[in-house]
Amino acid sequence: MGTSVELGATPGYLAKPPAGAGPWPGLIVIQEWWGLDPQTESIAERFATQGYLAFAPDLYHGELAQLGDVEKASVLMQKYSPSAAADLLNAYETLKNHPDCNGKVGSVGFCFGGRMSLVLGTLRPLDAVCTFYGGGMQEVFGQLGSLKAPVLGLFGDQDRSIPLGTVQEFDQLLDKIGVQHEVIVYPNSGHAFFRDMDPSSYKPVAAKDAWERVTKFFGENLS
Repeated sequence: MGTSVELGATPGYLAKPPAGAGPWPGLIVIQEWWGLDPQTESIAERFATQGYLAFAPDLYHGELAQLGDVEKASVLMQKYSPSAAADLLNAYETLKNHPDCNGKVGSVGFCFGGRMSLVLGTLRPLDAVCTFYGGGMQEVFGQLGSLKAPVLGLFGDQDRSIPLGTVQEFDQLLDKIGVQHEVIVYPNSGHAFFRDMDPSSYKPVAAKDAWERVTKFFGENLS
């Protein structure tokens, strides 16, 4: 099981592989706009079982919106967005230099975290960047030229918050700047299709394929 820790000045949840000794590749697992909830911690645990030192930063510093409380989630996201990048930079530097990390670090984020995963990739030389349905990711399009790491983008074709045109523009921009990437759009899937704790959005077929792709992606780029 993982533990609540602070990496640098950033609080969060750190999960280590259950067997064997490090060092391991590091992975920053970035929350949805609800906050650092059991779903995010469970994903960090899943990555830890795959051999990653997985850290899920608490970008809301202890505050949390309950699933479905869109108003509070929006307030928290607006409140903490200005400090989120700094928290992620602290997490990156501390994780990279952690005695149990082999020096390679990737990021994966969901919804709000999907956008912040891209932001971190534009600010630091990550070894791999994954975004699951990055909400508002078009805000980062002007900075994508700073990306050096390969990118995996995973989206649903029925995600009303991320139109297919935005996904296509993202794909084309990565082509233009010459970043190695793969962008997948799952049919009959909306926002948060990977969130297995929410039956209303979870799509098992899409989630299974996405997990296989993301573990292969990180295996190729962080091992």
